Amino acid sequence: MVFYSPREPRQGAEQRNTQRSRNVIFLDGFNRCRSSAFELQPSHPARTHSSTRNCYIRMKGQADMPQDRFPPRRGCLVGIIFFILGLGTLLPWNFFMTASMYFQRRLNTTEAVVPKEYYFNNWMTLLSQLPLLLFTLLNSFLYHRISEAMRIGGSLVCILILFIITAVFVKVDMEEDRFFSVTMATIWFINSFGAVLQGSLFGLVGLLPQKYSAIFMSGQGLAGTFAAIAMLLAIASDADSVTAALGYFITPCVGTLLTLFSYLLLPRLEFAQYYLNRSSRYEVETMDELLKEAGTAETAKLNGHGGGAMSNGDAKCSGDGVALEEAGAAASDGAVQAFVPLEQTKGAEAKASVMVVFKKIWVMAFCVTFQFTVTLSVFPAVTADVKTHIPGRWERYFIPVCCFLIFNLGDWMSRTVTTWVQWPRKESVLFPLLVVSRVVFIPLLMLCNVQKRGWLPIYFPHDAAFAAIMAVFSATSGYFVCLSMTYAPQMVEPKDGETAGALMTFFLALGLSLGAALSFPLRALV
Repeated sequence: MVFYSPREPRQGAEQRNTQRSRNVIFLDGFNRCRSSAFELQPSHPARTHSSTRNCYIRMKGQADMPQDRFPPRRGCLVGIIFFILGLGTLLPWNFFMTASMYFQRRLNTTEAVVPKEYYFNNWMTLLSQLPLLLFTLLNSFLYHRISEAMRIGGSLVCILILFIITAVFVKVDMEEDRFFSVTMATIWFINSFGAVLQGSLFGLVGLLPQKYSAIFMSGQGLAGTFAAIAMLLAIASDADSVTAALGYFITPCVGTLLTLFSYLLLPRLEFAQYYLNRSSRYEVETMDELLKEAGTAETAKLNGHGGGAMSNGDAKCSGDGVALEEAGAAASDGAVQAFVPLEQTKGAEAKASVMVVFKKIWVMAFCVTFQFTVTLSVFPAVTADVKTHIPGRWERYFIPVCCFLIFNLGDWMSRTVTTWVQWPRKESVLFPLLVVSRVVFIPLLMLCNVQKRGWLPIYFPHDAAFAAIMAVFSATSGYFVCLSMTYAPQMVEPKDGETAGALMTFFLALGLSLGAALSFPLRALV
């Protein structure tokens, strides 16, 4: 039924009655929750207040769920954007890593009797991951001070500029030592911006449902495959090596530009706006103050009358000057309805401290750190030096296919599988045990046909053996990393999801840095 006042226009009355209808429905359910709480716990005011608050939050969440507001295609478009964003975060690392053959050729142009050993793969890995660790840590302290648009958009612009500079240097002749220094500086800066970008996006995707974290991680897994395919196309082309390298480095420029446009589109989507703005829209601190006073008043009322209906003026709210408006009409059973404008319930719910969040997710933090320590200790510092036993044209394709393409395909496919399969569960003791068991891949890969070598024997000289080890190595890496990053936000309250995401990004970077540092002694040990 719609009510009109002779003193207000018809349209205004309809809007007001529509809003009141929503509030009546919401508070009717809220009052039923509260009545149930008092009936169950009549002698425990504290428990009653807690039950009332939980009912309020549950009813509020149910009232504001977006499933009925947004068609499925809206969520699909957001998923595609986060897939592209995930791909864009790892383009710098993967395109420089996969181009190791190009850099090795540029660093060995002189025909010296004993060519200078630059240990390019080791230094590239270390200088890629150290800034990732440092700037991820810095990002976790400064993300409240620097706007999200500046952190993400600015990082993408800087990465694009550095990729363009790298592509230009393909055409520039340069002395070997200078080229090495310039390349290492470029790797340092481009991965510094990549660290800020990755940390910010992990915090952003942590605000959305769990499946979007898996989609984001799947996009990261595809970045390596994208780089490996680009390298294979460059090798297979009939163009000279300089033109092929130029085309190879132009590809990430296009990819980064697409990532930037995708990010600019994201806040324009209503589906994304709902989740990304939820932390500021649905705060409950003011309602906590309301329920503290209303619960005290209701308890006193129940002690005096043994239950009953809620009358006008029985509850007041003093938080932030927001008053609880009550109005109602007596129904056939004597119940009274109250009107509470939901817009007036905004507050600032305090987030848990970093240490409190860490204590909840420390197992997942350990798992992601250990995973990347094992992976980066041998990939690509050791695996990129494996040689084929089949001479001829296959030698040009062996490392791009058996090292980079197989690893990145396995990593991407295993990350994608976690969208449907999640085993072991996050509470299982088996999960960290399986993660630790991956340490066996370090000796297995060191015993392949790595050249040059001086200490260890070769137990797996055949190309097929190396390819099989790499396939299992990559599949277990992507699968357990994605599960660790997905499980962590589930172990905390929704309001702490962004903090958990930022912490996990830090430990991810820590594992990468430890693995890069460990690659030096492991490569020397071979």
